Amino acid sequence: MRLFKWLAVLSAGIFVAAMCIQACGTSERSDKAELTGEMAEGRDAAQRYCGTCHLPVAPSLLDKSTWKSRVLPVMAQQLGMEVWQQNQYFAGEHSAMPITEWMKIVEYYDSLAPVHLPAAKAPLPVQAEWGAFTLKMPTGDSSHLATTTLVAIDSAGRAIYTSSFEAFPLVRWDHDFNPKIAAQLTSPAMHMLFPQHTDARTPVVTAVGEMRPFDVARGALYRMKAPGEYDPLPLITGLRRPLHTSAADVDRDGKTDYVVSAFGHNQGGLYLFRQLQDGKFEKIPLREVAGATQSVTGDFNGDGWTDIAALFAHAQEGIWLFTNDGKGGFSEKPVLRFPPVYGSSSFQIADFNRDGEPDILYTAGDNSDYSRILKPYHGIYIFLNKGNFRFEQSWFYPANGATKAMAADFDGDGSPDIASISFFADLVRNPGEKFLYFKNESAQSGLKFQPFSPPIARYGRWLCMDVNDWDGDGDPDIVLGNYSRGFLNQEAVQADWNVHLPFVVLRNDRKPAPKH
Repeated sequence: MRLFKWLAVLSAGIFVAAMCIQACGTSERSDKAELTGEMAEGRDAAQRYCGTCHLPVAPSLLDKSTWKSRVLPVMAQQLGMEVWQQNQYFAGEHSAMPITEWMKIVEYYDSLAPVHLPAAKAPLPVQAEWGAFTLKMPTGDSSHLATTTLVAIDSAGRAIYTSSFEAFPLVRWDHDFNPKIAAQLTSPAMHMLFPQHTDARTPVVTAVGEMRPFDVARGALYRMKAPGEYDPLPLITGLRRPLHTSAADVDRDGKTDYVVSAFGHNQGGLYLFRQLQDGKFEKIPLREVAGATQSVTGDFNGDGWTDIAALFAHAQEGIWLFTNDGKGGFSEKPVLRFPPVYGSSSFQIADFNRDGEPDILYTAGDNSDYSRILKPYHGIYIFLNKGNFRFEQSWFYPANGATKAMAADFDGDGSPDIASISFFADLVRNPGEKFLYFKNESAQSGLKFQPFSPPIARYGRWLCMDVNDWDGDGDPDIVLGNYSRGFLNQEAVQADWNVHLPFVVLRNDRKPAPKH
């Protein structure tokens, strides 16, 4: 099952058929034009029955063995079929279709899926260099495995906050890496908002509540107390496995409202918590389906009201735009959608071509579901805004199991660079892709990135990342959180990295370009 399902960490819209063509050579569109007979009937049945839960998945997106032994049996159970053994299906009492229809679907995928997926081909070779970063790290505790679920840079305090799967206190690390408990929580923290983003004078912490895939409403937002007070104040409670919180004054009443991505399991959703005059919150569902992962707030259409963009990463994967109507409501529109095998894992809004329009940085790579194989379409994508919230894929770099990408001007030249992590990297052949730095070498508004892989693979397996000014010198630094327990998809892989180190810092030593 998905890492987001089990671990809850960190998937007029357009289906990016072009990505399937580029990555795997076929698409549902080409299938429709070419297939006839039983293959066409199988394709149509898959679209009719499976398409109610997610976008149709082309056979070419997974190999033949994965379809037959892993994915199709699960699909059958979801549709009410009885599965006795591989390729032995029977229509149960509550089957959603006749067995003849289901067997056409099986034959469609079994016949058209490739024996092996093609290997991803990087457009540029990676330079195994530091890229002007210097490694800094605390001392690891050899008595505990590192299970870091949160890393967050507090620029104002020149500190780093962490949380972990096995120990629930929120820990503050000062600039000399001395740890101190900042708050006692009842579940791991997944996200932090610092005072510059809210009207609170202390950070707001999102705690997941339940790591396992249960629809229990134990998650919460906490407002931290003053330093030295370890019992945080519950701000919003009763959330189903929340992963992320953003803040904005959506109704322009001078009070901070919160947008919570409650991933859940079978239940969940994206919720707006509007702050009332008495300090309490009104809960407003924006899209009440499981899989809400992350949100970004901003005035995306320039009308003076705060809008919301959000990533959903479960079944109906994609990015949705919620446009503020200025009257207390939002209109909903999918702007990008992806098939469920993509494993949507993160997104960010940034202007990559400097045209004043918001573009999208997106990663696909969550790989802990039923198809745990390396996939050539996993990686980092840039979608440029072509106007009226129509987005077009303009850049892709393959990275197995890409988990998160963050854009920032690391070298001070005025153009956005990219840092990325891959939790489900190819640990056998390419462990360096666990962290990649892409230096933007475009003089003006192009997308020309040189990838770097600093030699840090032996220090951890990175599940979480934050970018901010850690050392107070005015340029963005990077902190990477190490999660070293389980989730090894590749056979015979054993941890050859430091499994005790909670995090590392990549301090940015490049001097910003002079401002004219």
